[in-house]
Amino acid sequence: SRSEPLYKTKTGYYDVLEVPTTATKAQIKTAYYKQSFAFHPDRNPGSAEATDRFSEISEAYTVLGDKVLRKKYDLGLLSPSDLSGRGKPSTGVFTGRSAEQQPGSRRSVSGAELRDRLYDFDEFYKAHYGEQLKRQRDVRLRREERLKRENNSGDTEFANMMEFGVGLMVLLAVGIIISIAVFDFYK
Repeated sequence: SRSEPLYKTKTGYYDVLEVPTTATKAQIKTAYYKQSFAFHPDRNPGSAEATDRFSEISEAYTVLGDKVLRKKYDLGLLSPSDLSGRGKPSTGVFTGRSAEQQPGSRRSVSGAELRDRLYDFDEFYKAHYGEQLKRQRDVRLRREERLKRENNSGDTEFANMMEFGVGLMVLLAVGIIISIAVFDFYK
């Protein structure tokens, strides 16, 4: 629990997302996705700490992901009305504060209440990680196909070696029989 609200701190939002104050929009977005995935209430059911952390992460991304709000925050001019007046960010993520919250207070949000204001976690995951999941699935399928081909070619190689070995043994056996027959003939 913080002594002062995040919007009043100099680097609080940056600290929450674990990015430097010089972070690019892409770095902020990446940090947000990583942390919101780890602390999402659907992944941590019943954890008030995870719910609070997710709320802070969402609030930090709402501010740092918006050019105007970030500039106000960096200049120390951000106010509670800036946070509540924005509504939901374009990504559809809960901002972490409601309009009825008093400045400086940190109201605890129940898991059920938070879930009502959030969308389905599966949708969130697919929207943000869908392409990556598809690439991973494609890579895995290609690897399995390659391994199958290698195993099949290894089996074929083994079969060819066996045929060669048997043929060589038959040839040696015929040679030995002929040698014995020739040896007996000249005796």
